[in-house]
Amino acid sequence: MELLVDLFGYLSIVVHGLTILSQSAALGGVLFLVLLARPLTPRLGRVDIATGTARIAGYAAIALLLSEAATVALQTAVLVDTVDLTVRDVLHAEFAVAGLVKTVAAAVMAALLLGMRARAPAIPLLALTAIELAAATLTTHAAARLESRGGLLVVEGLHQLGAAIWIGGIPCFLLALARIRDGAGWRLVGSRFSRMSMVGVACILVSGITMSLLYIGDLQGFYGTAFGVMVGAKIVMFLMLLGLGGMNFLLVERLRANPATSVNRLRRFAEVEFGIGIAIFFAAASLTSVPPAVDLTQDRVTWQEILDRNTPVWPRLSSPDHDALALPALQAQLDIEAAKKKAAPQAAFTPGAGDLPPRNAADIAWSEYNHHWAGLIVVAVGLLALLNRAGLRWARHWPLAFLGLAVFLFFRSDPETWPMGDIGFLESFRDVEVLQHRSFVVLIVVFTFFEWRVRATNWTNRTAALVFPLLCAAGGTLLLTHSHAIANVKDQMLIELTHTPLALAGIAAGWARWLEIRLNPRENPVAWQIASWVWPVCILFAGLLLLLYREA
Repeated sequence: MELLVDLFGYLSIVVHGLTILSQSAALGGVLFLVLLARPLTPRLGRVDIATGTARIAGYAAIALLLSEAATVALQTAVLVDTVDLTVRDVLHAEFAVAGLVKTVAAAVMAALLLGMRARAPAIPLLALTAIELAAATLTTHAAARLESRGGLLVVEGLHQLGAAIWIGGIPCFLLALARIRDGAGWRLVGSRFSRMSMVGVACILVSGITMSLLYIGDLQGFYGTAFGVMVGAKIVMFLMLLGLGGMNFLLVERLRANPATSVNRLRRFAEVEFGIGIAIFFAAASLTSVPPAVDLTQDRVTWQEILDRNTPVWPRLSSPDHDALALPALQAQLDIEAAKKKAAPQAAFTPGAGDLPPRNAADIAWSEYNHHWAGLIVVAVGLLALLNRAGLRWARHWPLAFLGLAVFLFFRSDPETWPMGDIGFLESFRDVEVLQHRSFVVLIVVFTFFEWRVRATNWTNRTAALVFPLLCAAGGTLLLTHSHAIANVKDQMLIELTHTPLALAGIAAGWARWLEIRLNPRENPVAWQIASWVWPVCILFAGLLLLLYREA
């Protein structure tokens, strides 16, 4: 239980991200079934997309049931362990009631969809959709507001509805494109889904602008708070989605004039739209862990502080001694005092105890050194990838440079833990920041292995080639949920301000590489060429950002 309490903050964000994803897919699948698959079935001949749509929505509803139940169980367990409340008391709270309602509604939805498939009745499904949306809004920031609560709940519901219609419907849209074999059918489904997506975009725009005005308030709230910065990241990804969706709309219109037009680009862009949509869902989950900007009137970062912190300086390429760091120095002092008293030494820091580790100037220098050397490695990777793209065959071994980064991060990212510090390997995982760092190391090693084999040994396994872009995009998405254990709110905010562009660069690199692999270069030469150059440029950009990183 203590370990669960230690990791609660991070786990709650991850589980909430999975909840938003499964909710959008389930509700989007229901709306796709009711508004597109069934009405168009008579016009598609013998092609059955309704049954597959019901199956996708049904499995998504099961995922929603499990993730929502996990959320309620997690929050209940932590509250019972840390606050003087019984399980019954917690389950009467508004968030728990809303979660239980969502769980029951998801169970009924899954039973209807998987039991009756395409014959599942529309009215009960739509009613369950409305119940899910209503209950979901009671777990958002709007539920905690004292002013304009009713209006904000409606706006939050509209926002989630728009995401479900657009992003949540994409898996069903991809299934329809895969099963239909003629241009007329593709145009029919593409045109209907484009109109549905426009409604979803309109819902997101109206609700997003409204919530930004009410939750952020002013310009400084936008760039000077963690809430505002994460909203900014969502806006950037939303613009990516609009660009991809706009190009798909043009391709659907082209099908009107020429039914023989290839839909390869339409399918691949839709895949990337869904991937970026997942990143947006996790960014939205991360937003729930920070207060709205309008509520943070103190400790905001000023524009001048941002400029001062990000003014380029020469990278720090020499490291302070490990013994000069605050924690080892404090531990050494405690050991000396304990030896004088002939007593067992007290631990200077206990992972997961809720206390922040001490920091001094050497800790800042250590962190900057880590980021700058990591930046040099990533810049080298980006340059080698660009040279390889330009035709230099010897540069195809560029993925191996990432192994150096993984080893470097494993030893240097958390100096207070094994193998450099006194905190044991398993014990260190009680610290969320250590857990995140070690997870990134594993991701780097895995995608390095697969990408190097693909490039150096001409491994023709198509699935293996997709590991690098998927893990690169996943790493960027997880970086959006990354947090730093620093007592100074402004310093923490300034650090996260530099990590957000890194996350966006990782997401863009991953999905650009995905397009390079999945697009047909003969049918879509321009899109393929752009994608093949974008991802190494994004890696190079990430390396330059790391070289500019500062903590003081």
